Amino acid sequence: MALDRWIGLILLGICLAYGYAAWFTMDGNLAPFMQRNPIWPSTFPKVLSILGIIAALTILSGVEKSPPKEAEIDYRRLGDYKSGQALLLLCLMITYALCLRPIGFLTSTTLFLMLGAFILGERKWHIMVPVAVVASLVVWYLVQEILGIYMRPLPGFIGG
Repeated sequence: MALDRWIGLILLGICLAYGYAAWFTMDGNLAPFMQRNPIWPSTFPKVLSILGIIAALTILSGVEKSPPKEAEIDYRRLGDYKSGQALLLLCLMITYALCLRPIGFLTSTTLFLMLGAFILGERKWHIMVPVAVVASLVVWYLVQEILGIYMRPLPGFIGG
């Protein structure tokens, strides 16, 4: 069996287990007033499990197969790809995650977006800086004010 079908089989097992949990175990502890609602907390997991099972069965049946073509990534030419940029971005993501608490969400996210764009080749600082600042502020506002999840916006020593 081909690798994609093995992955489809594994995906089918995961979706069946997830579907079992959504259909049979999630709704057992609902409060009586919640049991009369048309949408329960398990509605979205039920839909996801059904869509996942359909996708896995599609992969297993081979319906999505296209004619074979030349491989897009040649493992013998890995040096020709921009793996340095990918490694730098991974290091930047780890650094971003470690800096969220000490220097605050706004500062770390702005720096992450600017440095990430710089690593990917953007050199127009007059565009990059305002876009990073506005994106950071919008995401912070949405998470903080709309969703109600507290995120320290500024570094601790400034009063964040």
